Amino acid sequence: MEFIKDAVAWVEIPVIDFSRAKAFYEAIYDYEMQEMEMGPFRMGFLLHDRETNGVGGAICLGEGHTPSGHTGPKLYLNGGEDLDVVLNRVVGAGGKVSMPKVEIAPDMGYMAFFEDTEGNIIGLHSMG
Repeated sequence: MEFIKDAVAWVEIPVIDFSRAKAFYEAIYDYEMQEMEMGPFRMGFLLHDRETNGVGGAICLGEGHTPSGHTGPKLYLNGGEDLDVVLNRVVGAGGKVSMPKVEIAPDMGYMAFFEDTEGNIIGLHSMG
């Protein structure tokens, strides 16, 4: 197998109430989420730089997309330069901080976890 740049190509965060989830992610990232219907799915796109082939993702409502709570794979969203900016908006947007910011290692940055309005446990990562 050849060496690949990114371990992840795309991510979908399952949601139960699309409008509530959209409002939550718009609030914690302070942006207007673009959305569209893709076949039987309703998707809202997470912030990423498409022009430089940044890895993207979306919140997704549709059959087979069920929030997993504390089970299943763990997803870490980019927290920018300092994940506290995003993490500090979680409670006000209707979510819960499940693990505050902690240092992973001096050269690996920081991480934190939050529970979104749909019950998903999502990680954040930043170097600062």
